[in-house]
Amino acid sequence: MRVLVQRVSSARVRVDGRVIGAIEPDAQGLVALVGVTHDDDPAIAAKLAAKLWQLRILDGERSAADIAAPVLVISQFTLYANTAKGRRPAWNAAAPGPVAEPLVAAFADALRGLGAEVATGAFGAHMQVELVNDGPVTVLLELEN
Repeated sequence: MRVLVQRVSSARVRVDGRVIGAIEPDAQGLVALVGVTHDDDPAIAAKLAAKLWQLRILDGERSAADIAAPVLVISQFTLYANTAKGRRPAWNAAAPGPVAEPLVAAFADALRGLGAEVATGAFGAHMQVELVNDGPVTVLLELEN
């Protein structure tokens, strides 16, 4: 599982023109783009959620847990794009929807279990994501094998 985290001052995700998840303006939070691969499981999702919740990337070296910062979780299979050959990315490292969807949900649920206010995108939908990256700060989270 890969989680690309961006510190934001606001964010929102739309599906069919309707906002389905947001971090309100001037409310520092985190956008978590979550990619799932074939051997991921709920334990990995929970470990990465805990790491994200405690990650000290907010102002003053604080974590989301320190200030109850909101988190917007969005599925992002393209984090597993293989661009080593040719001009067309290969997606074979990304888990298929029936595997990935419950694990993205498990990640969001694990954050909620830690006390996070979590908004989400819509798995598999065509989404428009708007965000103001604050800093900019962007960090890739993965667990060591």
